[in-house]
Amino acid sequence: MLRTLRLLSLPLAIGAAVGLAGCGGTNNAPTPTTATTSGAAPAKPVPDGKDVDHGHKATAHGGIIVPIGRDNYHGEAVFEKEGVVRFFTLGQDEAKVVEADAEPLTAYAKAESGAEATPIVFKAEPQPGDAAGKTSQFVGKLPRDLWGKKVEVTIPTIRIGGERFRVGFSSTLVAHADPAQSGKAADAEERKLYLTPGGKYTAADIAANGNKVASEKFRSVAVSHDLKPKAGDRICPITLTKANPAFAWVIGGQEYQFCCPPCVDEFVQLAKDHPDQIKLPVEYVKK
Repeated sequence: MLRTLRLLSLPLAIGAAVGLAGCGGTNNAPTPTTATTSGAAPAKPVPDGKDVDHGHKATAHGGIIVPIGRDNYHGEAVFEKEGVVRFFTLGQDEAKVVEADAEPLTAYAKAESGAEATPIVFKAEPQPGDAAGKTSQFVGKLPRDLWGKKVEVTIPTIRIGGERFRVGFSSTLVAHADPAQSGKAADAEERKLYLTPGGKYTAADIAANGNKVASEKFRSVAVSHDLKPKAGDRICPITLTKANPAFAWVIGGQEYQFCCPPCVDEFVQLAKDHPDQIKLPVEYVKK
């Protein structure tokens, strides 16, 4: 049941692009996050660089839907062969195409967990129906040494609807594993994850969770994702979608709510490996 499928598809599938844009050598471009974007302010980090949209929704081009701003707009990123990356601009309703200013987008791409980013360019390639001077598609190409690798991309500025946004994304997609294919090895891995303390995850937490693993505790609970939480709703710390109180887990003596069991897996691992990244439950509320 545990873990992540890594897809090359751009998050904000989620992905990256090409061409130097008047910048030379290395740079100190901000590190992108996998599935979140922000407005002019820097994007908030996403735990362990995971895709907060979590691949829950089918997309028109087989990519990954990513929020832009505070869900004002969305993007879809698609990774293709030979380093080609397409980035489509969408509305608050992901089924609606919106247009951005048809100007080249300077971006920064780097290997996942790499230290240095390379400047690249997404060129405007308007789709049929796009207005003059506008585009709903940008196309770029990764540097040759990043082809086929897991990459992280930051677009410092994209202008949509007269507003400027910063977009960050990664080619890593978090997907739900099929429990039927997880096998004994995954069971052993899951028991090790949940039944051994570490970092912020304590022996008291294990007892509070009934000395069980997530697949046991939530075996009879149906998963249903709500991608549009309202202000004041509890949100999943991993996907930032609406949390389901049925998927609650105690970590660091605090009860957290999630959208599905794989997100509990992710968060428990994060609490063990990077306890400093764990916020209080009250922080995981839709603003």
